[in-house]
Amino acid sequence: MLKKILSLLVFLTLAFPVWAAQEFILFDIVIEGNQRVQTVEILNAMSIQPGQTVTPADIDAAMADLYSMERFSDIASGISGEPNATILTFKVEERPLVRNVRFEGNEEIETKTLMEISTIRIPGIYDPFEVAKSVDLIKAEYVKEGYYAATVTADSHVNEKNETLVTFRIHEGEIVRIKSISFDGNTIFDNGDLKSNMETQEKWMFSWITGRGNYNELLLNQDLERISDLYFNEGYVRVKVLEPVIALVDDDKYMLVLIQIDEGSQYTISKVDAQGDLALAKEELVSLVGLAPGDVFSRAKLRQSVGVLTDVYADQGYAYANISPLTRADDETRTIDLMLDIEQGPQVSVERINITGNTKTRDKVIRREMKQIEGELFNATNLKRSKARINNLGYFEAVDITTSAGSGPDLMNVDVNVIERSTGTFSVGAGYSSVDGVVGQGSVTQENFLGRGWKLNLAASIGGESSTYQLGLTDPYFLDTRWTAGIEIFRTDREWTDFSNETRGFALKGGHPVGEYSRILATYRLEWKDIYDVSWDASDSIKDEEGTSTKSSVTTTYMYNTTDNRLDPSAGTDLSASWELAGLGGSEYYSKYIFDVRHFWPWIWGTVFSAHGQLGHIHSLNSDDPPIDERFFIGGIYSIRGFEAREVGPRDENHDFIGGNTEAYMNLEYIFPIFESAGVKGVVFYDAGNAWNSDDDSGEDDKAFASWRHSAGYGIRWLSPLGPMRFEYGYNLDARDY
Repeated sequence: MLKKILSLLVFLTLAFPVWAAQEFILFDIVIEGNQRVQTVEILNAMSIQPGQTVTPADIDAAMADLYSMERFSDIASGISGEPNATILTFKVEERPLVRNVRFEGNEEIETKTLMEISTIRIPGIYDPFEVAKSVDLIKAEYVKEGYYAATVTADSHVNEKNETLVTFRIHEGEIVRIKSISFDGNTIFDNGDLKSNMETQEKWMFSWITGRGNYNELLLNQDLERISDLYFNEGYVRVKVLEPVIALVDDDKYMLVLIQIDEGSQYTISKVDAQGDLALAKEELVSLVGLAPGDVFSRAKLRQSVGVLTDVYADQGYAYANISPLTRADDETRTIDLMLDIEQGPQVSVERINITGNTKTRDKVIRREMKQIEGELFNATNLKRSKARINNLGYFEAVDITTSAGSGPDLMNVDVNVIERSTGTFSVGAGYSSVDGVVGQGSVTQENFLGRGWKLNLAASIGGESSTYQLGLTDPYFLDTRWTAGIEIFRTDREWTDFSNETRGFALKGGHPVGEYSRILATYRLEWKDIYDVSWDASDSIKDEEGTSTKSSVTTTYMYNTTDNRLDPSAGTDLSASWELAGLGGSEYYSKYIFDVRHFWPWIWGTVFSAHGQLGHIHSLNSDDPPIDERFFIGGIYSIRGFEAREVGPRDENHDFIGGNTEAYMNLEYIFPIFESAGVKGVVFYDAGNAWNSDDDSGEDDKAFASWRHSAGYGIRWLSPLGPMRFEYGYNLDARDY
């Protein structure tokens, strides 16, 4: 702008003849100094043309037009000629052309990333504003990565062709970690309470591995909002959380963060009312609000109440209902009047359900999980449940359900977009098991066979002490009904310490839902068994079972599942109760009961606490003991970790495990994300339980709760492309010598 003013002054005081101070006829316009910008482009950009009568103000406006092209760093003008043949000359100096951008000193951030951050384009006209903007953006990127003390400068070198190289010189310094976070003015919450609600944390000894304590400006600003929410949820509606005061210490290696808080006073609710379109009686609507007169005001409860009321209207077809909470604070009485202003909008029906993204899965596999039906009134609860049901199929990486306008004001479309995941696995490998020794295995599993939602399983494993072969197919919607039907064929050969066992047979199963979250499944199994190679020093109970037997049984199972994700649940309950009755033909007669329940509680920062318990009992229906391969052997990764498989339970006179007719065990787990984007989580756990013979009065050591075994440990879980994987280590808390 300064150059413009100076150029104009020079133009007015020196370049103009005396007669040019008035109007004159412009004979021609001459452009000098342009190299890349075409003359015709410059002439077209100006508001004056040869042949016009112009004044000095018109010429000033023409110069402004040229500067607005943002192609010139300097413009000079002058006039010559006679009063009736005036020539106007503009001498321009073009901005250089940026041919390349270079970064020096960057080690922690790749050049490719910095190029994407910079707003300078190659080739492009040099713009000092864009250079300065790029400097700020690069600095901000370093601050985001924790390099708060990083400095960025830029310079350019112009050659004889008016081309420039822009160089950003970066001094990264060392990553700045937060040494301490302190607060001033907080009396309601102590420092620990405030810090526990922040994602920004202080450094610790392993910060160089975990990144804890790294300064992130965006994250810190979000933490200020979290602190404000904490106060708002306790009624401190006038709270002010000021911008943090930051100081660098120890040669700019560490940072001190001070957050100042003006808490204000606590406010309570004095009145709750509703107005507008009331779909229910006012008293009924107000009762759904989680705040009542006398309660401490809470923003979280208010937000939750608005969601509840919105769903009440949306479940009646009012998809566009708007619930506006109007609050009026009285600073003298420190109370708040709450008025819910309700605008229900039109009642709408679902015109169409559109499904996209399913390149393999058939439409009907997704549609049959939809609780929202075409032609019916819109229902928000049914739509949420539909998304959960589709997610629980396990066929998709992501499920997104949105709405769009229909063909009329009272119609809307539901758009279901899915991203399919690989549901089939083929694996061939080898491994080592403490139970089976060296194992070679191969399997083909397809959870969505032919895109019909069928489950196919073909597996084989061959080891030094065991071999298993299995083929199964299950259709959860047999013949497009709600019936489940499946068949399984199997064979297992296993060598135990005192005997070997061969089992072959098949199973037929069928089931049907008995509610939104529950199902009953019946399974018929026919197995031919052979216990052989019994050791000479085996217990009498094992020797008595040597030879062949046949099992013909029916198992009835009740299942109840409200978890939010079958593969990786974070909330809900998974419960099953089964009863197996053997003796419908064959040579084995017993009744077996198993009750299993697991519940998940979501907690802060994506962590989950889960509790699992299982109870089981088997008793013979004749004078024989229950078959040894049907008794309860616990221990190992799927029951009590820290123990070898089948290591927990009663032993015979040779101290060999013989299994119990009753079992009980529990697992307590705390699960936390490690690499959330990759599906990697950590777990710490505590397990306890036992298996015992409830009809055996000898020895207290193997009884139920008198001698529970205990373990604790940790592990890593990975929801890999091949399916869930677990790596866990348990420690036996009460090791015993036998």
